[in-house]
Amino acid sequence: MSFTDKRVYRAGTRESALALAQTDLLIRRIQESSNVELLARPMKTSGDLLTDRSLASIGGKGLFTRELDRALLEGSIDLAVHSLKDMPCHLPDGLAIAAFSKREDPRDVLVLPITGPSPEKPIGCSSKRRALQLARLFPGWKTAPVRGNVLSRLEKLDRGEYGALVLAAAGLKRLGLARRISRFFEADEMLPAPGQGILCVVIRAEDDFPFLRAAADPDSACCALAERALVEALGGGCASAIGAYAEVDGRRLTLRGLSFETPGVTPLQGSVRGEKTEAEALGRHLARQLR
Repeated sequence: MSFTDKRVYRAGTRESALALAQTDLLIRRIQESSNVELLARPMKTSGDLLTDRSLASIGGKGLFTRELDRALLEGSIDLAVHSLKDMPCHLPDGLAIAAFSKREDPRDVLVLPITGPSPEKPIGCSSKRRALQLARLFPGWKTAPVRGNVLSRLEKLDRGEYGALVLAAAGLKRLGLARRISRFFEADEMLPAPGQGILCVVIRAEDDFPFLRAAADPDSACCALAERALVEALGGGCASAIGAYAEVDGRRLTLRGLSFETPGVTPLQGSVRGEKTEAEALGRHLARQLR
């Protein structure tokens, strides 16, 4: 096959700066070790357009994947790149996750306005998980919902609409904005969202793209499977306040989980440890402990 005959694979992604940066990161990693050509295909999703209401009230995490799922099934793209924490537990029939990337920093962080702290303004949080854990850490802090992509949230912060934001370290680092981080929340303080810091590649179930192995990380895959199994077994969705974080040490995996069944009540929390090859079973086992 000549170079001009080489197939071009279309990688679907959301249009936000972060989504494009993440997709470019995966494309570069794949092209460094495979003789394939990948082009990003940005698309608008319902979750990007409907930013005036909470995700829970308008359909949950699937709003960030629905249009890309449809494009995959219709054949207008060949694969889709997502932040794993935005993925529903169940994919539409005919689709499958083909690769989990190496995990970026999974922690949540505090970001202050460029003009300095504004203690009279609320802290913008995009999830119940963050807001409820903040309330335990700092009982006097007020929180308020914030929607939009990372850059639009930072604009709202710097305009004075919020006194601070809680965001994912991974997104800020991938955008080259680590300098905006004022404080890291360690996992013992604020347990991350399931899948936070991991990217995933979704393909049609019948497809097999060997070049995706260059973008895959086996340990991240084990962590992802354990965390997602925990959420699924707990029946968690977009409105749930569930934290999950798995770490691999050699052949062993430790999974920590937290679930707020009722706001204002001490959350259910615990951990399990076992063989990383049993990642999903460990997630289901921890869910039984937390019920």
